[in-house]
Formats: sequence, C-alpha cells, structure tokens
Amino acid sequence: MNISNHLIFICLVLGLCVSCSDNNYKFKLNTTQKTTLGEKANIKFEQLTGNKIDSVQIYVNRNRVNTNESSITINTIDFGVGKHLVTAIAFYPNKTKKLNNSIEIFAPKSPKLYSFKIKNTFPHDSKAYTQGLEYHNGFLYETTGRRGKSSLRKVEIKTGKVLQKKDLEKKYFGEGMTIYDDKIYWLTWQARKGFIYNLETFERLGSFSYDKSNEGWGLTHNKTELIKSDGTNKIWFLDPKDQKEKRSIQVYTNKKAIKRLNELELINGKIYANYWQKPLIAEINSNDGTVEGIINLTDLVKTVKKTQNIVDEDEVLNGIAFDKENDRLFVTGKHWNKLFEIEIVKQ
Repeated sequence: MNISNHLIFICLVLGLCVSCSDNNYKFKLNTTQKTTLGEKANIKFEQLTGNKIDSVQIYVNRNRVNTNESSITINTIDFGVGKHLVTAIAFYPNKTKKLNNSIEIFAPKSPKLYSFKIKNTFPHDSKAYTQGLEYHNGFLYETTGRRGKSSLRKVEIKTGKVLQKKDLEKKYFGEGMTIYDDKIYWLTWQARKGFIYNLETFERLGSFSYDKSNEGWGLTHNKTELIKSDGTNKIWFLDPKDQKEKRSIQVYTNKKAIKRLNELELINGKIYANYWQKPLIAEINSNDGTVEGIINLTDLVKTVKKTQNIVDEDEVLNGIAFDKENDRLFVTGKHWNKLFEIEIVKQ
C-alpha cells in the first residue's frame, strides 16, 4: 500500500472525507528542503485561515512523527540519506486535508577515492553477458543475461571453464544472483520475478515476485536478508523466507543520488555496487545509504580493450565477487574475456 492510499484509509476509518481544498480553511506545510545526515530538520504545519482545527498528524515516509504538535524537529540519522516524503493531515469538522512536502538528506562528506592494482588475471567466457557474480567454496557462480541467452553457471576460477550450467526460459532476461542458505536466488530484469535453485543440482525450487520494486538488477545478502538493486538509487532488503521487500535505503553522496546501481556484493558489512555503464564501484554504508568510497576502474577497462573490442555502452564493467577467507576481490564485465583479481588502493 503506498502512502497516499494509506492516508486515505485512515480517513475512511474515521468516517471522514478527504478534502483537497476548502474556502474557509487554508494551511501550509514547511520543511527543511535540503540538509546533511546528522543534522536536524524542521517540519512546520501552519493554519492560515479558518476556525481552530481538531488536530494534525505528521508523517515521514508513512510513519507518524508527531503526537499533537504542529511544529517538530526530526533527527536525520533516523531516516538515512535520500528524499523523504513529509505528509500532514489536518482534521477539522467532518473534513480532512492532506498536504505534502519533502526533505532531501545528503551524505555529510564526500566519498573517499580509490584506484586499483591487478594481482591476477584469469580467463573468462567472452560469450557470458555477466549479470551476477559470487564466490562460494572455491568456485565462482555466475548469471548471464539477454533473452534466450540467460544462464546460471558454476565456473572454475583458474581456467574459466564452465562446470555446470542451467539455461533460463527464453522469455526471461536474467539478472543478478546470490547464494544464501545453500540456495541460489536469481533475479530477472522486467518480469518482476525471481527464481530459487538448489545449489548443488541447479534444480529449480520455486519463484518469487517483487512486491514493491519494478525491476531486478543486482543481488547479494547479509546474515539475515537478501539485498537487491532495481536500477534506481534504491537498495531493497528482502526476507529470505518469503522474499518480500521489507525496507529500502537510498544511495547518496554529499552532492547527489547515485542511480543505475547494478551488480552488488557485500564486503565487510559494506555494499559494493557497480554503476551501470560507468567504470566505477560505489562503497555504500548498508545502514544509511551514504556513499563512503568510489573505486575508479577506468584503467581496467583500458586494459581489457588491449586484447578485445568491446561495445562501450553495452559490454561494460559488471560483476563483483569476494573471497572472504583469502581476501580476494574479483571483477569482470559483460562479454569480457578476462576475470581480474584486484587490490583496492586509496588515492
């Protein structure tokens, strides 16, 4: 249920009607328009004309933040970075009126900048349009995209040999994947549907729908949740038991929202995300959405171009896998003929 429907529901329960305008009553909702995480933000509801109203309720992202006050201060830490909807509902005899505004919260400081160093290079199937990549028990698991060519693979790292493969039905465009509790979770792009597979046999065990986001892009997990990107600046957290999207964070630097987040990997509690069509990886605080670092892999793309021709807007950097036990970070791209083990270097 979106916020508008939720608020209308409140009014119906109380036996009231929603009024968008009233000649005798006029109101104003002011908010702090832009601020940084950690600062306070102000919300002020004002009645300009009419008799005294019965009460006002103030919400931020569907959650009520006031009791009876018409002017309040909120702590931005409680909401994280991003653009947050502020709604006030004024209650007066036999009527209500709803007003909307917003508060945009930015990261408090600019992200750290990183370059890289190549530690090892391995073969990679140049026919693989890489969408998801994950390290597990000595092997890479990879999903590829495009309708009619999407597949799930188990890959030998040193040789790039595909040891096991499962094709997706031609009507689906495969996207990111992750391994959780001995199951493989695999997203599709625009079908609003994901699939679950047995880790050992690649047998399909079930499917799930996206209940809030529109598309599937990247997928990773923490100890208790699946973590999903949808091509916007939002990252969703799903319950592995029913795959419902429970909550989300927005991803922001100190200057702007970071959109087109694609393949994901959780590394030491931070979410690493490819920017689609850019040779960059964002290091994201998984609690509040702030971009804490940016890894520039422009020179890695130049290295790939020395040995093969790639289409700049299509065959892009995509694929991040982390071997926690041996502290190895692997990256590749769509149709790249190489997989790279890299070391992140602070600039």
